[in-house]
Amino acid sequence: MQENKDKSVEDLIEDAKGFLEARVEYTRLYIVEKASKIFADLVTSTVVIVCFILAFLFGSVTLALYLSDVLGSYAGGFGCVSLIYILIAVIVYLTKDKYIEKAIINVAIRKYFDKLADKEEDEKV
Repeated sequence: MQENKDKSVEDLIEDAKGFLEARVEYTRLYIVEKASKIFADLVTSTVVIVCFILAFLFGSVTLALYLSDVLGSYAGGFGCVSLIYILIAVIVYLTKDKYIEKAIINVAIRKYFDKLADKEEDEKV
């Protein structure tokens, strides 16, 4: 009878070790997966932002050159584009508290809870 108990305790210890090893491996793989997703999101977001910035810059230069041609003066064309950006900056500054910051906060919260829901689904599987 004593031998049976010793064997079952040893089996229990072995099972516990196996469970802990499996749990450590699962945690390691889970962290690697999350880090990979964050890295991929960072890389793709950076590429998109760089492309938008380049398109914005080239579009600005194109608009300035077009307005320069229409007005017959490089200073006039580039000055008009500068005035457009100053006007946009003033509008953004005046509306940032009421509209822009709230929209950004809402998007960030929505994205956080979407990721949280994805995490809960991953844990169910």
